[in-house]
Amino acid sequence: MTYLLLIIQQLIAASTHLVAKSVTGELHPTMVVLIRGLFTAVAYGLWVMMKRRSLKRVDRSDLGLLLLLGLVNLPVNQLLFIWGVKFTTAPNAALAYALTPIFVVLMLVISRREWPGPRRILGIVLALVGAVIVLVDKGASISSEHMLGNIMVLGASASWAVYTVAGRRMIMKYGAFHATALTFFTGVAIYIPIWWLIPVPADTAALVGSSAVSVWSQLFYLGVVTSGIGYGLWYYALTHLDASRVAVFNNLQPIFTTIMALIIFGTQPTPAFLIGGLIALGGVVVTQWETKRPS
Repeated sequence: MTYLLLIIQQLIAASTHLVAKSVTGELHPTMVVLIRGLFTAVAYGLWVMMKRRSLKRVDRSDLGLLLLLGLVNLPVNQLLFIWGVKFTTAPNAALAYALTPIFVVLMLVISRREWPGPRRILGIVLALVGAVIVLVDKGASISSEHMLGNIMVLGASASWAVYTVAGRRMIMKYGAFHATALTFFTGVAIYIPIWWLIPVPADTAALVGSSAVSVWSQLFYLGVVTSGIGYGLWYYALTHLDASRVAVFNNLQPIFTTIMALIIFGTQPTPAFLIGGLIALGGVVVTQWETKRPS
């Protein structure tokens, strides 16, 4: 069941790059992050109201970690990602997120919480190689034209690794969806004053213009589906698998994106996609063979 939910989570995540690229063409990234975060906070607020009697109260000793996760979530991860996508391509953004497992492993090694075995390292490398082959075939590249955006989405990928590794203690103590809700409540609270101070044009015409229905639909999707459901499923998987085994599933995103394009637009898969996809899938499978218990 955990693997099935991870696959669903990756199918959701695979569409995020495309939707984010589309909506930032209509609305400034800072506003996108604000409205996306508010949608997620409202959705989780309703969930908390329904579950309030069964939810555990937050201990004061966990407030520091909760503030860190909230800061990493919206003001760092989502802002860097949404703003970065505006200045780069969707394949480049997906390529940056394919590096998340590497960042996770580095964090675990540096903190000495986990030393991955050779089989897990091999699986992560294979999954990364496969993802790179697929993404290069789809147009991912390192060029000066997209340098700023590439750096920003790379920072988003690194911060997602922090959110993954640092959040595990909160997940195991409060539950996956409760912990996710708490990080969004604090994230929105931290982001609002930052958004207010960022010197960018406050152009909201897209929210009331001829494309308003499309813009609001995309914001709802980003807030409720990709953030609300997607983040919750990610944290849920971390209650059953360790961080590096969960993170390697990010390398399946470009494969799922291509498959969705095949179904929706009728595009034909290339030999490079087939080869890269098989390598990435093999890497994910090899990583899951690791028998070392999560720390």
